[in-house]
Amino acid sequence: MNQGRIWTVVKPTVGLPLLLGSVAVIVLLVHFAVLTHTTWVAKYMNGKTAAITSIVTPSIG
Repeated sequence: MNQGRIWTVVKPTVGLPLLLGSVAVIVLLVHFAVLTHTTWVAKYMNGKTAAITSIVTPSIG
């Protein structure tokens, strides 16, 4: 393990919960930001599909 000596400074019983807890907090913050700053994610999570609109221009030829 490349960083194995970190556990001589920080006990694993303290370091692992802090590491996993900080990862969980970051994940929740990212998901909250995505849900509040986009319009399509909330609709998708509620089961609504996006309206597909296409503009087709006839080619002359």
